[in-house]
Amino acid sequence: MPRLCTGAFSLAAGLDGLLMQLVYDSLTGNVRRFAEDVSRQLGGMPLFAVSKAQDLPDDDYLLLTYTFGTGGVPASTQAFLQQRAAGLRGVVSSGSFHWGQNFARAADVIAGQYGVPVVAKVNKAGSAADRMRVLAWINEQEERAGNSKDVEDVN
Repeated sequence: MPRLCTGAFSLAAGLDGLLMQLVYDSLTGNVRRFAEDVSRQLGGMPLFAVSKAQDLPDDDYLLLTYTFGTGGVPASTQAFLQQRAAGLRGVVSSGSFHWGQNFARAADVIAGQYGVPVVAKVNKAGSAADRMRVLAWINEQEERAGNSKDVEDVN
């Protein structure tokens, strides 16, 4: 049984056999930094930019993207999803709390369009609590797939 903790995460058993990947689209670097932090806390979980979609294996992935304009999905994210939607299992979106009802709205649009859960909506580069929410969701997905890994506190 995985042990979730309040500190940083790492997968004690290593990365062999992980089913989930992280795919991100970032305009300002906030989403990239958030995705890199999640990957690092999982001991180097596979991480791909949507601009490198040709390198993405056909495994399941969590999409991390940003919200554009007044709540739109970035064109680069839309183009990626048109080609690689089959492996999409969840979505995280960033935005600014100042956008009110359009805060991180890209996640809602993608979730509705592709029938996947909104894993998190994060303000700009996200917080430690946001990362913990995403790490817990990934851990749950791996557990459901029978790919449970012990999670240890690296603090």
